[in-house]
Amino acid sequence: MAEDSSERLKEFWAEIPRKDEYSLGSIRDWKNIQIAGDEEIIWLKGFTAEQAVSSELKQLPNFILYELKNGLLFRRNALVPSKKVRTALLWNTIDKVLKLNFPPSNHNFFGIDEKIQVHLKKGENEFPAMALLCSIDDIKDKIAELPKFKLEKLQWMIVDDQALFLGTPLLSFPGKTFWMKEGHLLPSGFDFEFKNLSSLLQKKYNKDADKWLLWNEDGSYLSINKDDFRKLSVSSFRLTQKAREWM
Repeated sequence: MAEDSSERLKEFWAEIPRKDEYSLGSIRDWKNIQIAGDEEIIWLKGFTAEQAVSSELKQLPNFILYELKNGLLFRRNALVPSKKVRTALLWNTIDKVLKLNFPPSNHNFFGIDEKIQVHLKKGENEFPAMALLCSIDDIKDKIAELPKFKLEKLQWMIVDDQALFLGTPLLSFPGKTFWMKEGHLLPSGFDFEFKNLSSLLQKKYNKDADKWLLWNEDGSYLSINKDDFRKLSVSSFRLTQKAREWM
């Protein structure tokens, strides 16, 4: 299908209240976007036709998209302009204006500063589960009943009073499943609210790629050394059980 040239030539502007600036992190990697603002309003321009109808923009709070026509700003498909275009604005690219600043690491758990926080949201796509976290007490009598071939492809470790299994196919035990993303283990069905956070968090907290970052839905995480995992077998599970009983 041929591209609509009239749509391609449209110029899109947008505004969002200054108080909702934090939400723009989800489009920070759109380097074509220009941004400017005053004390109350942030202005944006340079959106492509595809970006103008994207789900990323629809999810931004109090976000208003306009079409620029003859110096006037029209809401999409409106016949009457909403306001005149702002002048004397100092424009810059969005990725240079919106900087993500990380505080010093707080051992295993952290929160990014008040302006940008790590949030997980329901993801749009489903990915295969690669890890399972379940209560040891719920499975301790079931491990011995499983055939060797179901165990030998998995690794495992203890997390408090729970067992974390890694690999596929996962065991059919009750528990919480996770999928893998760039060194993160994210709860099944969830993803980072801001797409660019994934690589930034790895660069800051896992630069040697020797850990898994195991996430909770509330934005907290546990850093796990990959070397702490061991091959799963009935004997390794029983020995660990005995060691826990002696402690």
